[in-house]
Amino acid sequence: MAQQVLQVAPPGQGDVEAFPTVQAAIDAVPLGNPTRVVIRLAPGVYKEPVYVAKTKNFITMVGAAPEATVISWDNCAKRINHPLDTLYLHHGKQYLRDCYIEGHCDFIFGNSVALMEHCHIHCKAAGYITAHNRKSTSESTGYVFLRCQITGNGEAGYMFLGRPWGSFGRVVFAHTFMDQCVQPSGWHNWDKSENEQTACFYEYRCSGPGSCSSDRVAWCKQLPDDEAEQFLSHTFIDPDLDRPWLRQMMATRVPASV
Repeated sequence: MAQQVLQVAPPGQGDVEAFPTVQAAIDAVPLGNPTRVVIRLAPGVYKEPVYVAKTKNFITMVGAAPEATVISWDNCAKRINHPLDTLYLHHGKQYLRDCYIEGHCDFIFGNSVALMEHCHIHCKAAGYITAHNRKSTSESTGYVFLRCQITGNGEAGYMFLGRPWGSFGRVVFAHTFMDQCVQPSGWHNWDKSENEQTACFYEYRCSGPGSCSSDRVAWCKQLPDDEAEQFLSHTFIDPDLDRPWLRQMMATRVPASV
């Protein structure tokens, strides 16, 4: 299927047909769109909240580089900044690659199926990276961080990998570098001991000073190879090999696995 390309650039810096804001470009995408829409962001800082309706499908945002293309908003794509509730991934499926995301309290949150690959997660102060809201085992949702890096402000042991917003929250960190900012215990139960029986918090072959498993909470899990396999390729968010949406419809070709 043919794809549509929309351009976004700060006022006075782009083509006359370019949208001046990211939200204006997203608003131009019709509800229930059946084909890929690529939104290319020119270098610049876009200070705005960005909302994508759950019925706006097949949207790809492409920036020049994390250092050059920044989406930032004080109230609450390539670089996404905000201390609290930065990135709300709540419906559908999302794939983020080579992004920079920073914050400190539940700053990646919601209940979608999301794969973040080769992303830089920066922890500004004490808090929690994720708050996933899966409510039952019948939901296939979850966040996977694959080949990412977690960095901090130079201090040690102040950041949890996540806590369960929903009792069955599911988060996986695989092949990810963890700075010393990560709490030795790793995970938090949101002050509800019953969450320890239901939350699905997994790690697999991570590295760095914050990845040591000896002091992790007893109710998280270091995955064996056979259980980790399902989280290590793009089929986690694109499981239908006969009708793939990610590999065939993204602006940049993405292999089935790497």
